[in-house]
Order: sequence, then structure tokens, then C-alpha cells
Amino acid sequence: MFKNLGNIASMMQQAQQVGQDMKAMQEELRNKRVKGSAGAGLVEAICTGHGQLVSINIDPKLIADGDKDLIEELIPQAVNDAQAKGKELHQEMMQSVTSGLNVPGLDQALAQFGQ
Repeated sequence: MFKNLGNIASMMQQAQQVGQDMKAMQEELRNKRVKGSAGAGLVEAICTGHGQLVSINIDPKLIADGDKDLIEELIPQAVNDAQAKGKELHQEMMQSVTSGLNVPGLDQALAQFGQ
């Protein structure tokens, strides 16, 4: 009966460590930057690891050409590309934080979380 208390204490300690690791990971994601692009790099979007848009860079040549429709088309593509890379980074970091845990169904739950 008391043998399981050691397991419970170990699980509690492990959960506390994961909580601390998750908090650190969230801060790291806030500070990381990912770049997405569209139109062979004519438009670039920079997002945080959480997918929040930080900046847009438009090639001056594209602006000089005055192709408003093309610019309007490329901006969302670049932003979507950067946000997708942010999600990938988030999933990779989540897996690294939870890699030592042996919890049935955790991998499937994390896969759903990242979608």
C-alpha cells in the first residue's frame, strides 16, 4: 500500500517540473521569431513562436511596380507561412518538455493541441 506513495510523490514532483518547464517554454516562444515568405521572398512576415505578427517586409521593387493586388495577395500568404512555422516550433518545444513523461495518450493529445 505504501509503495505507491513513492510513485505518487514522484509523479507530483514530475508534474511540478513540467509546469515550470512549460512556463519557461511559453516565455521562450514569446521571444522567438519565425519568418514566413511568399512570392519568392518578395514579402516576408515575422511572427513570434506564438504566431503573433511582429512585422511585414515588402521588397521595394514590388512597391515600385505598384502591383497593389499582388501585394495584397502575398501578405496573407507570408503571414500564414510564418504562423505555420510558429505552430511547428511550438509543437517541437512541447514534445521536448514532455518527452520524459510516460502518460498514456499524451502524444495524441499534444498532436490535437497543435492543430
